[in-house]
Amino acid sequence: MQKFKSSSIALWGLVLGSMAVTPSCTDLHEQVYSEVLGNTVNPTERDLPFILAPTYASFRSLMFGWQGYFDLQEESADHIITPVRPNGWDDAGTYRRMHQHTWNTEQWQPYNTWNQAYATITKVNMVIMQIEEGTLPLPEEVGLTALAELRATRAMAYYLLLDNHGNVPIVTDYRDASLPEPKTRQQLYDFVVKELTEALPNLSTDVRSMYGRINVWAARALLAKVYLNAQVYIGTAQWEKVISETDAIIQSNEYRLDDIYSAVFSHTNQSSPEIIFAVPYDEVYGQGNQIHMKTLDPLSRLVYGMAAGPWGGNCAVPQFIDSYDTDDSRLYDSWIQGPQLNATTGAVVIDYVKNVPGIGGDGVIAPANTGYRIGKYKVKQGATSNLDNDYPMFRYADILMMKAEALLRTGRADEAAVLVSQVRARAFKEHPEKATVTGAQLLQGSNYNYGIQSVDGTVNATNGGADIQYGRFLDELGWEFTAEARRRQDIIRFGVFQTKSWFNHRPHANAQSRTLFPIPNAEISKNPNLKQNPGY
Repeated sequence: MQKFKSSSIALWGLVLGSMAVTPSCTDLHEQVYSEVLGNTVNPTERDLPFILAPTYASFRSLMFGWQGYFDLQEESADHIITPVRPNGWDDAGTYRRMHQHTWNTEQWQPYNTWNQAYATITKVNMVIMQIEEGTLPLPEEVGLTALAELRATRAMAYYLLLDNHGNVPIVTDYRDASLPEPKTRQQLYDFVVKELTEALPNLSTDVRSMYGRINVWAARALLAKVYLNAQVYIGTAQWEKVISETDAIIQSNEYRLDDIYSAVFSHTNQSSPEIIFAVPYDEVYGQGNQIHMKTLDPLSRLVYGMAAGPWGGNCAVPQFIDSYDTDDSRLYDSWIQGPQLNATTGAVVIDYVKNVPGIGGDGVIAPANTGYRIGKYKVKQGATSNLDNDYPMFRYADILMMKAEALLRTGRADEAAVLVSQVRARAFKEHPEKATVTGAQLLQGSNYNYGIQSVDGTVNATNGGADIQYGRFLDELGWEFTAEARRRQDIIRFGVFQTKSWFNHRPHANAQSRTLFPIPNAEISKNPNLKQNPGY
C-alpha cells in the first residue's frame, strides 16, 4: 500500500502525551526507554504527521463505523434503506426508526456521531495544551502550523455537531474539568467560522504530503460547506461567501475532476486528483470501512473471492433509482444491480432486483436479492471484511456544485448550469448530448416521484417533486453524491426532509424538530447543564 506514504495517519496510533523517535534505517543500534519524557524530545516538522495522527483517528470510526455517521446521514434520507431481511436486520427497529424519523434520545447513530466528534475534540485540546505548555516543544514556525491544523481539525468535529445536534458545549481547554454549558447553534456556527478563518494563514498549501490532513484547501472547502448551510444553521444565507471560498479553491488549480468517476472511490483512490480531504482506510492498518459488508448479500463472497461472507443489509430506495437517466453512467458506478457472477465458475450467484417490498416491522421481509446494493466504493477481488477505499469527504466536484448552488440561488442560473454541465460530462461520455443542462432546467422541480411505496412497488399518496424549488439541481446533487454521507444535509436545505414522503416514510408530525438529532440522554445524565433539543 502506498496511500499512507506521505501522511502516515492511518498507520500510526500514537499514544497522546508521548512520542517515539524512530532511528534511521541504517542505524542498527537500538536504545530502549521505558518512557519518553517531553524534555528529551525535540520534534521537527517531519514529525507532525505522527504528532497529529491521533486527532484524526476518530474520523475513521466515525464515518463508516457501525451505525455511524454514514448511517446517520443516509438512513434518515431518501436514497438508502435497511429493510428486514431473511437473515435479520430488524435490530430492535433501529433502521426503521431512522427511516421513519421516529428516533429517540437513546438512538445509537446520533450518539455515535456525538461520541466520535468529542473524542476528536478532546485529543486536539490535549495536543494544543502540550504545545502551548512546552511539554511538546516545537520550533515557532512549526508550532504555528501545527496549532492551525489542530484548530481546523477541531472545527471539523464541531461542524459535525453543528450540523447534527446544534446546541452543544464548546470545550477548548483540556484542563477544564467543569461541566460545560451548551452554546446556541448561532454561537457554534460563529466559533467554527472563526476557528477556520483564523487558521487559514498558517495552514499548509501543500497537496501531496497533506493527504488525509487538513490543508488550506480542505479548510476552505469546510468553510464553504458551513456557509452553504448557513440559512439552515442561523437563518441567514451566505451565498456570496460560498462563492468566495470555492473560487479560491478553483483558482488554485491544485485539484481537478478525475477522468473516471469510479476512480474517486476505488481502493487506490488516494491517487485521485479530485480528492481534497479524505479519511484514509486500509484493510490492515486502518480498518473500519465495512460498507461492502453491510450492503452485499452473503453470496457475494463468491463474486469477489472474499474470505468472509457479507451481511446483506442496506440497499437503494427504488424511487431514487427511478429518477436516473438510464444513460447516466453513475447509475451503474454507484449501484450493484442485476446478475452477479461467481468469480471462478461464471455462474449466477444472486440477481439483484430494484424493487423492495418494505422496511419491515409489519410482517414484511425483503427477500435477499431485493434492492440495488451500494457499489460506489469498489470492492476488489480477494477483499477482506475491511476495504482499502478512503472516504472522500471533500472533493472537487463538490466545490463546483457548491458554487453552482450559490449562483443558482442568487439569480445566476446560466452560470450555475455551466458548472453542473462540467460535472455531468464524465457521466455521459457515451451520450455527450445529454451532458449539458441549461439554467432554465435547473430552475425546474425534481424528477423524484415522492410518495409512499406499496409492497408491490407502486407509489401511492404521491406528493411528487415538481414543487421543490431548484429541485432539478437537487437531483443533480443526488446523482453525483449518492452514498457519500451527505444526503440528509442536502434535503434539509431544500425542504424535502421536512415535507416529503418516500418508501415507507411519511413526514414526522413535528418534522422541523427532526432536522436536529437529540442530545443523547446519557450525556444529559452526566451533565445537567445540557438542554434537550426541542421536540424530544
